[in-house]
Amino acid sequence: MPSLPPCQPDPLATLSESLRALARRGEIRHYRKHTLLIEEGDRGDTLYLILAGRLRSYASGDKGREITYGIYGPGEYLGEMSLDGGPRSANVVTLDDCSCAVVTRTTLQQHIAEHPEFAFELIAKVIRRARAATLSAKQLALNDVYGRLVQVLSGLAVEQPGGTRLIEERLTHQALAHRLGCSREMVSRLMKDLEHGAYVEARDGRLVLLRPLPSRW
Repeated sequence: MPSLPPCQPDPLATLSESLRALARRGEIRHYRKHTLLIEEGDRGDTLYLILAGRLRSYASGDKGREITYGIYGPGEYLGEMSLDGGPRSANVVTLDDCSCAVVTRTTLQQHIAEHPEFAFELIAKVIRRARAATLSAKQLALNDVYGRLVQVLSGLAVEQPGGTRLIEERLTHQALAHRLGCSREMVSRLMKDLEHGAYVEARDGRLVLLRPLPSRW
C-alpha cells in the first residue's frame, strides 16, 4: 500500500481567522531578502498580508538618511494606507526571504461587502498605526537621541530569570540609527558607553540589558 505524502503546513496559519479569509482571495507571492515591495510616493492598490519573514517600513531623507517606522512579521499586514487611492506614505522592504498574500483594493472591497465586520478591524489597525506615528513624532521632537535609544531598547526587551532583559531581535547599530533618526556613529558611541558602564552586553549577536538604563546620559 503506497504511503501518503507528508502533510504540508498551511501557509496561512500565521494569520488570524478574519485575515485568513481575506488572504484566500489573494495571491501568495514569495520575495527575496532586500526586495523593495512599496516605494514612497507611488500609487498602489495592494495590501500585503505577511505569511513568513519580516518587512521594514521606512522613509528616506534627501541626504540618504533613513528612519524606520516599524518592523512587521507574520500575521501582520502593510499597504492599507494607500487603499484610498492616494500615494504610498512609506517604503517597505523585505528583511528576510518573505511570503505574502497579496490582495488588491477591488478584492478587499468585495471581502468587506461580504464581511462588513472586517471594515472595523481595518479601521482599528489604521488608528493604532496613526497613534504610533504620533508617538514617534513626539519622541523625535521632545527627546534627545539617548532618550529615544532608551525607549527603543526598553520597548523591545523581555524580562529574563535573574533580572536581566533580553532583546531577541538582532539589532545592528545601523538598524538602531534608522529607528532613532540619527547617524550610526552616534548610536555606536552611545552603545559603547552603555557597555563600558555595564548596562548593556552583547551575547550571541543579541543585546542583554543587565540593569535599568539611566534616564539621562
